[in-house]
Amino acid sequence: MINPLPIATHSGGQLCLLPQLANRHGCITGATGTGKTVTLQVLAQALSDIGVPVFMADVKGDLSGLGKAGSPSAKTAARLAQLGLPEPAWAAAPVAFWDVYGEKGHPVRATISDMGPLMLARMLNLNDTQQGVLQLVFKIADDHGLLLLDTKDLRAMLQHVGENAAQFKTEYGNISAASVGAIQRGLIAIDEQGGDQFFGEPMLNIEDWMQTDAQGRGIINILAADRLMNAPRLYSTFLLWMLSELFEHLPEVGDLDQPKMAFFFDEAHLLFDEAPKPLLQKIEQVVRLIRSKGVGVYFVTQNPLDIPDTVLGQLGNRVQHALRAYTPRDQKAVTAAAETFRPNPMLNTAKAITELGVGEALVSFLDEKGRPNVVERGYVLTPASQIGPVTDDERRALIASSLVAGVYEQVIDRESAYERLKGRAVQQPQAAPQASPQTAPAPAAPVDDNAWGASAGRSAPSPTTASRPAGGARMSPRQPQPQPQQQPAPQQNDGGGLGDLLKDAAGGIFGNGGGGGNRRSDSPLQAMVKSAARSIGSQVGRELIRGVLGSLMKKR
Repeated sequence: MINPLPIATHSGGQLCLLPQLANRHGCITGATGTGKTVTLQVLAQALSDIGVPVFMADVKGDLSGLGKAGSPSAKTAARLAQLGLPEPAWAAAPVAFWDVYGEKGHPVRATISDMGPLMLARMLNLNDTQQGVLQLVFKIADDHGLLLLDTKDLRAMLQHVGENAAQFKTEYGNISAASVGAIQRGLIAIDEQGGDQFFGEPMLNIEDWMQTDAQGRGIINILAADRLMNAPRLYSTFLLWMLSELFEHLPEVGDLDQPKMAFFFDEAHLLFDEAPKPLLQKIEQVVRLIRSKGVGVYFVTQNPLDIPDTVLGQLGNRVQHALRAYTPRDQKAVTAAAETFRPNPMLNTAKAITELGVGEALVSFLDEKGRPNVVERGYVLTPASQIGPVTDDERRALIASSLVAGVYEQVIDRESAYERLKGRAVQQPQAAPQASPQTAPAPAAPVDDNAWGASAGRSAPSPTTASRPAGGARMSPRQPQPQPQQQPAPQQNDGGGLGDLLKDAAGGIFGNGGGGGNRRSDSPLQAMVKSAARSIGSQVGRELIRGVLGSLMKKR
């Protein structure tokens, strides 16, 4: 059994988080400037020290100090003397920096197809009718084998569906030109906020966020979110997508001695602002069920009322910093926060919340039997790493020494919906070539929409040698086209299909790297092949990969 993790101290001793119950989720709340960031830093480094990988968003830019050892100062010396604590063993935590824009860390990308229509509709702020049209666009793309990887693919698909709405109406239902236009305008707005940099390949491999260093400490993944916060819907949708990726890809493990990963959701109110009821239900479901997959989710926000009651009830480990009761809503928040703690007969919780100083907090962690401890007033410990940001040069050095350095920096643009639709558009206006009086060329094979390429149950083009679109290869009018050779009947395969074949091929080329921590991550080519393999699968599997947050298409 791993020793408890000290987070704060009070007159009766230390207030500790039990690692075996860290996957029961939690929250850190309090007004601006009351010490939430330092509490987050202490908690993250304590989990990292026992080998738990951590993800957190750095909204203000000062969590980067986790990558540098702290040092004594007059202020820290005075605080340690006040609390009667020894000087901590100053040490840096292993960190990996990430950035959607690729400026302050490794780029983070997702594909349009993997994001799914539900989360994409939230990002684009679509109404129900527009979301229905977007779902139809995804369905048509799947049925015709068209990969949706980046925003230009989705734009090309929207244009194709809009121009052929009458053709699709019988099979898929009415497609409003106004709704298509609204989605296209939303995509323009998302691109201006950096969506064109976020959507694409190579897509993030979730295993790269679950690694340990040579000493067995969990890597703390820090997302630079100071610029991303200017696009709140992109920020909240990205973190929600990350949570769904963890939920989908991790196996059931039950209760472990320590969590497999800790996920800190800063500025959590952005996730729940104006969220439709179905989305809130799915968030509640994911938070409730992801515990059994060994992931602890911690929401960081100013006011406990920012978190819906159905989600707040799932958060067992609580750290409450000061709240200021200046308005009736603030007073209500103080009362609500006080009532959610297990009462302490020796403490007036509601009164204490308004009296807490910087670095003080009301703390209630779960005990050995999973019951909330009585609330205690304590002082958050001083972190061993630096309080405040690192310099730009120090950040660049940490990025260069990361386990995934060079893996995600190179953008991959393989053949997908945009290239195939544009290739078809170029081919259509061409006139039929005139037959030579000596030799008449064999008729060209017809273009089959259902054989356009990688999608459900179809072969995907290789990322390095993608084939040309059907009908896109130009032949000389006087040169006869070669007749297709008879292919042998396919052998029966007990494996998992083309996805496993690509996986085996990738293993043969790059070697068996193995899973787990303390490893150099995939090369850019291997990441590209794995990204392609994830795009391949059966129709059901392709739709289920988006199904965790309700994006599975309803049966008509």
